[in-house]
Amino acid sequence: MANKIKKVVLAYSGGLDTSIIIPWLKENYDNCEVIAVSGDVGQGTELDGLEEKAIKTGASKLYIEDLKKEFVEEFIFPTLKAGAVYENKYLLGTSFARPIIAKRIVEIALAEGADAICHGCTGKGNDQVRFELTIKAFAPDMAIIAPWREWELKSRDDEIDYAEAHNVPLKINRETNYSKDKNLWHLSHEGLDLENPANEPQYNKPGFLEMGVSPEMAPDKATYVTIHFEKGVPTAVDGVEMDGIALITKLNEIGGANGIGLTDIVENRLVGMKSRGVYETPGGTILYHAHEVLETICIDKATQRMKQKLAIDFADLVYNGQWYTPVREALSAFVDKTQEAVTGDVKLKLYKGNMINAGVTSPYTLYDEEVATFDEDEVYDQNDSAGFINLFGLPIKVKAKLDAKRGK
Repeated sequence: MANKIKKVVLAYSGGLDTSIIIPWLKENYDNCEVIAVSGDVGQGTELDGLEEKAIKTGASKLYIEDLKKEFVEEFIFPTLKAGAVYENKYLLGTSFARPIIAKRIVEIALAEGADAICHGCTGKGNDQVRFELTIKAFAPDMAIIAPWREWELKSRDDEIDYAEAHNVPLKINRETNYSKDKNLWHLSHEGLDLENPANEPQYNKPGFLEMGVSPEMAPDKATYVTIHFEKGVPTAVDGVEMDGIALITKLNEIGGANGIGLTDIVENRLVGMKSRGVYETPGGTILYHAHEVLETICIDKATQRMKQKLAIDFADLVYNGQWYTPVREALSAFVDKTQEAVTGDVKLKLYKGNMINAGVTSPYTLYDEEVATFDEDEVYDQNDSAGFINLFGLPIKVKAKLDAKRGK
C-alpha cells in the first residue's frame, strides 16, 4: 500500500504520538506529503506553536480548525441532556470529542484529495475505534494508517528515543509523561503510577491537577452558584446569560476552585481490557448534577425511568464511537422530547468537592405543594389509598393464601 500513498492527512495534536508520526510517515511511505490537522475543542495553550512544529518536523501545512462551538452545541449538550454517564462516573470528555475532530479531518482529506488518513491512537485504546468509525461514516473507502498497529515502537520510552533521534521537540520528559487529553470539557490523566489502581492519585502534587485544586485545598467558605436551563440546555450562570463555551469555561473556574469534578475510575475499555484513569471535569460535573436536579421536578415518573434506562445505552454509544449512527440520532430525538419542559433554575452550594442542593424552581414544575403537604389539605382524600393498596397488593395476597393451602 505504501507506494500508492502520496498524500496523507494526519490527526495532529502535537503530543508525543503525532509528533513522531510525521517523520515516520515520510520514512515509511516513500516521502509522502503529510498534511496535519488539529481540531480545536478547547485545548488552549496546547495549540501554541503547533504550526511551526508541524512544518519543522516535515508536514507541508497545518490546519487548525476551531470546533469549540459545534463541540458544545452538537455533542456536549445533547449528551448532557441525555444524562449519559459511562459506568456511573465518566462524563465522556474524550469520547465525544473524537467524532467531531474525525469528521473535520475527513472533510479536509476529501478537499485535499488525500489518499489516506492517519491517526496516532494505540491498538489498545478506544480512540482508534472512535476515529475510524467516523471515517467510515463519511469516507467509507478512505485508506486508514494507524502507526501503532504497524511500527516497531513498543512503549512511550521507545517513542521518546525516536523523537530524540529525529530532533522532534517534546514538551514532556520520561518521568512526567502522563498520557493526557485536554479539551473544554475535561482533562484526563493515564499512565505512570496511575496504572496501578492501588496507588492514590497525587492530587496535591504541584502540576498534577490543571483545572482545579483538590478538595483539601479548596476554600473553607462555600460558594453558591445558580444555573438556568432552557429545554435542558444551560444558558446562564448567576443570572448572566452566556453562550455554551463561556458558560462551561465559567463553571470550570468555579468548580475547579472548589475541588469539584475529580474522578478516579477503573473503566472497561471497548477493546476488552480494564483501564485506570483520573479525570478532571469541574464544570461538567456541576452541569450534570444541576440538570438532574431540575429534571426531578419537570419530568413525570414514567418518562424519567425510561430516560434513565436509555441513558446507559446512550453513554455506551458515545463511548464506543457510534455517534454517527441512526440509533444515536433516534435516542437524541427521544431525549429532546423529554426536555421540552426542563426549564428553570438550580441553585447549588459548592464546598470542598461537594455539591449540595440549595433550591430548584421551574415554571413547568410538576411538584404541587398542596398535594404533597403533610399539613391539612382539601385536594387529596387519604381514604382513596385503601382501595389502591388492595388492588396493588392483590397478587401478594392471593399468593400468600394459596401457599397457605398448599402447606408452604
